[in-house]
Amino acid sequence: MKIYNSNEDVKKDIINGVLKINEDVKFDFEYLTIDAKLIVLGDIDAWNIDAWNIDARNIYARNIKAWDIDASNIDAEDISYYAACFARENFLCKSIIGRRENSKHFCLDNEIKFVEGK
Repeated sequence: MKIYNSNEDVKKDIINGVLKINEDVKFDFEYLTIDAKLIVLGDIDAWNIDAWNIDARNIYARNIKAWDIDASNIDAEDISYYAACFARENFLCKSIIGRRENSKHFCLDNEIKFVEGK
């Protein structure tokens, strides 16, 4: 598992506007903010994510703020996204909101499950 302790650590691994992590990743600080596409070939464990795009196998986070979110599984408290947010297999959250008038969020294989007090 790749562990980052600060935004400065993360910025060191951004190449050509992309942070690509080939394993599970933990952002072990309060708020991840990057001006890059985030591609994770494993799971994301974080408190808050603010990124342009997130493409990951699984997302485990307290809050996610992103332009677009694409994952096999999403497990989060509050999600705010711009245009599209979808999970292929499972989608669990407390709240989700799209910031674009015709934004869409959905789960391909199941319904989105809204859980209070996650």
